[in-house]
Parts: sequence; C-alpha cells; structure tokens
Amino acid sequence: MCESSGVRLLLYTHPACREHDTGGWHPERPARLEAALAGARRGAREVVEREAPEAPLEALHAVHRPSYVARIRDFCAAGGGSLDPDTVVSTGSWDAALRAAGAGLEATDALERGEADAAFLAVRPPGHHATRDRSMGFCLFNNIGVTADALTRRGYRVAVVDWDVHHGNATQDMFYERRDVLYISTHEFPFYPGTGWIDEAGKGEGEGWNINIPVPAGTAGDAYEAAWGTIVLPVLQAMAPDWILVSAGFDGHADDPLANVNLREPDYGRMAHRLAQITPGRLVFFLEGGYDLGAIAGSTEAALKGVGGEFPDLPGGESPPRAFHMIKVALSQVEKHWTLG
Repeated sequence: MCESSGVRLLLYTHPACREHDTGGWHPERPARLEAALAGARRGAREVVEREAPEAPLEALHAVHRPSYVARIRDFCAAGGGSLDPDTVVSTGSWDAALRAAGAGLEATDALERGEADAAFLAVRPPGHHATRDRSMGFCLFNNIGVTADALTRRGYRVAVVDWDVHHGNATQDMFYERRDVLYISTHEFPFYPGTGWIDEAGKGEGEGWNINIPVPAGTAGDAYEAAWGTIVLPVLQAMAPDWILVSAGFDGHADDPLANVNLREPDYGRMAHRLAQITPGRLVFFLEGGYDLGAIAGSTEAALKGVGGEFPDLPGGESPPRAFHMIKVALSQVEKHWTLG
C-alpha cells in the first residue's frame, strides 16, 4: 500500500436532499446521505463542507426538455407521488433535485480556483438514469450530465467514468453523438436498465466515444482490475481529459442488496487512486446508487483515501471466466476506435 498524504476535499450536500421523501419502503432513502458523508469525512485529510446550490434552469434545459423540467416541478408542487414504479417524489423533491443538479457546477468552479484536490457530492436524488424527458431508476435530473455539458461549453474535454453497477443509460444517450464527452461504464449485464451492451459505441461524431464493459453476476475485483488495466486507463490516457466526473455508485459492493457484483472497499480505492493520477485537482464524484449503508460509508472512505494517495492491495475474490471473456470482447470493440499502448 502506498503512503498517503491525504486529499483536501470539497464536500457538497444540502438539508433539502434529506427532504426528498421516497417513503419508508424505498431503498433510495435519506440515510444513504449520512453514510456517504461519514465515509467522506473519514477518507479525507481536510474537508471543506459546502451547501449545494440550486442549478439554474438554463443548465437543466441544456440537457433536459424544458417541458419535462416544468412537469417535475409541477408534480412535486402538487404533492408528489410515483412517477414510475421505481421513482417516487414528494413536495421536497423539487428543491432536492435542483441542488443535486447544481452541486457539480459550483464544485468544478471551486476546483478550478484550486480550492481543493477533489470534490464529493453527497446529494440525492441520483441522476444517471434521468433521460432528456423521462425520470427513471430513482433519478429526476441527470446531475453528472448537467455538469459535463456545462464544462464542454467552456471548451473542456470531459470523461465520465460510471462505476455504478447499473448502466447509466441516460448519460450515454445524452452524449452518444458527441466527442467532447467520453463515457465509460462498467456494469452488471444483463441487468437493469437493459442497456449498455458492447456494441453501443457512439454514433456519428461520437463513434468510439462511448465504451461499455458489461460483466456478469459474480464479477469481483480481479476482473475489474483487468478491465481497468486493458481498457479504462489506456483510453483515458489516450484521451487526456481536462476533467473526470465519476458516477460513483457503490451498489457493485458485495453487500449491496440490489445487485450481484462482488466488489469490496479496496476496489473503489484502487479505481479512485488511478483516476486522481490522470486529472489531479479536476476530479468530481457524484453519488449515484448504493443501498447498503455500511458499504456506502466504507467504499466512499476507501475511494477518497485512494485519491489522497493510498493504493490498497487487491482484495480477494474470484470472478467467473465469463467476466474475463466479456472484457476481451469489449477490448476488441474499443480497439476499432482507439490506439492503445
């Protein structure tokens, strides 16, 4: 394990994010924030805590249809309810969603001013399933998409790395025909939401700039290590992004009740450590999924210790042979578009 100097962290949240009431039965609950905040405070050497601001409507309209944004506002104002079988909102959800979408905008400005080494956004509702005109998978607005689009408007090249166990279908779709945002996802497949197959590689200008690495149930850190060593890191190094934004779902943890991947805390530390080497000072983590509170806290802590310099040993866990086969097939697709050293 490497010696750690520790990360100076900007930690964004807001009390409104706790007022997004999904009901007592729902796995996407306020306690997830407390778990993430506890892990972030343990994982950083120095923490600057700030309240997440509201996203301006023009930033939301850049990635969502204005009529959809208005529909979410009005539905929440009317008392909320179920938008679909998975996605529930309350009167407090509108303010929560605005702040979840706005946190990344302020965090990137602050990092650009050199105020910290990285930022972690402990916000909810999550975002990577929210399409241009539809809520789904617990998500209302695509938080990471809002920030990625805003950065590209300032001339930056952005990489979105999505390690949530569920494929970020909406983030993929938003940038599918663009080459100013690279989208890379590792996710369980077949699984919700049913997208993220290897041949979904982008279209037009964006061909080759959408990379999916689907893995089967039972996949552990040894296969993720192979995927990162052969695909994720070489592509990121070839692209040389100005910013890396992470859809940091911790539902790939072995203890998570809603998925079947067997990652452990050190796996998140190893992934985060490597990302920090590519874009030091320009790395933002957006809380996505993760439904076991202990796994959220421990994995957040490990990830931020990784950013701060720790490189933990690879934990135990043996992936099924099909996981390594899928990584090889994904690599063959990537090599059609990228020259990897």
